[in-house]
Amino acid sequence: MLRVKICGITNLKDAMLSVELGADALGFIFAPSPRRIEPLMAREIIKRLPPFITTVGVFANEDIQKVKEISSLCGICVLQFHGDEPPQYCKLFSGKVIKAFKIEDKGDLEKLKEYEASAFLLDSPKRGQPFDWNLLRDFRCDTPVILAGGLNPYNLELVLSIFRPYAVDVSSGVEAYPGKKDETKLRRFMEVIRKWREKDTSVPSGDALFPKP
Repeated sequence: MLRVKICGITNLKDAMLSVELGADALGFIFAPSPRRIEPLMAREIIKRLPPFITTVGVFANEDIQKVKEISSLCGICVLQFHGDEPPQYCKLFSGKVIKAFKIEDKGDLEKLKEYEASAFLLDSPKRGQPFDWNLLRDFRCDTPVILAGGLNPYNLELVLSIFRPYAVDVSSGVEAYPGKKDETKLRRFMEVIRKWREKDTSVPSGDALFPKP
């Protein structure tokens, strides 16, 4: 089943709405961003989430010890590295790790071969805008792939017709403004997901990064 991660969560209302609508994972950004959240606030939100929701902490070029401290404080399930972290950096963490890559050309897809991770996230170099999805037409990867970068309720079905990821990751595409989700956009996005799940129930190979009970 296609999984969904709602990223850039900054408040409990958006977190609970995302869960209610069927999100599998919630992303909390601890890197520089308009959606950055303080660890204590993230901890309070995470404490009130229902079971079986995967929490993802997003970091970029952060000190290793600080990553461990924040993830432990908040109760983060999965670490996502969104900077220029080398392969060796990602191996220093015992839990599940998502490594993000900004995709401009096929050469960027080749970089995935240098890394070992629980999943790879393909993002756009231009914030809030899709990258060229045609680059994915012949792309194959044994590691679960999460698709991000400019997704919204109106282009989601198109990209899914081009490439079948393990999960999709949406943030700005369902926002009213940075850090605040738009309920109508979020509901429309999840409605597309629901319809897609009904017609395509297969699961790409790989570990269940965002497991369902």
